[in-house]
Amino acid sequence: MIRVIILGAGNVAKHLYTAFYNQKSVNVVQCYNRKGILLHSDQNPSFITKDIDSLKEADVYILAINDDAIKQVSSSLSLTNKLVVHTSGSVSIDSICSTNRKGVFYPLQTFSKIKTIDFNSIPLCIEAQSNADIEILKKLALTLTRKVFEISSEQRKMLHIAAVYVNNFANHLFTIGQDICEEHKIPFEILHPLILETAQKITFINPDLAQTGPAMRNDINTINQHTATLTNKSQQEIYKVLTRAIQSKYGKEL
Repeated sequence: MIRVIILGAGNVAKHLYTAFYNQKSVNVVQCYNRKGILLHSDQNPSFITKDIDSLKEADVYILAINDDAIKQVSSSLSLTNKLVVHTSGSVSIDSICSTNRKGVFYPLQTFSKIKTIDFNSIPLCIEAQSNADIEILKKLALTLTRKVFEISSEQRKMLHIAAVYVNNFANHLFTIGQDICEEHKIPFEILHPLILETAQKITFINPDLAQTGPAMRNDINTINQHTATLTNKSQQEIYKVLTRAIQSKYGKEL
């Protein structure tokens, strides 16, 4: 049985608690957050503490908190030689205070309050300073998913940048598409099958091979027509930047 304490009350903390909730080999012995917020509707309030100095004994202490707070919170823990890990994609393992053993337990996924997450399909990236701690984190991760990867802080930093491109930036493009549809009274749901096919396709073939569209074809007439039609300057500039990037990538005429 792996004993876990979760610190934090945000989306990652709540999803992790829910994921561990029914795991027979994991026991979330306590949760900490400053407001005493329950992480699950069925959670016993007595297992929540607002006092960071009253943390119980555990095998892993998970800091599922804001990136900027990791250094300060880890330094305020009245613990010694315990395995303390954070869940950040962009923060180095070295941000954790050296009075404890350091680690990372990073679930690579976007978490929202209203969307249930199936951890079986989520990659979990782990890092630690000793083989023994790697084994603890691997054992903990395997209770949730078979997709467990040992990723260094330097690799994780680059992975997080890649994730911003494929998730955050892509979602902003979805938002632009929705704005254009709404402006012209077109149901955005018409684009849903195209979005799903685009995402599903690159799980089978390399994204390089999946690229299509006016920029890829160097269809100058369509490109000029699109940029002339867009009246929103931000949308127009993004269209031009992405078109130039695709043309440069595939050696098309600029």
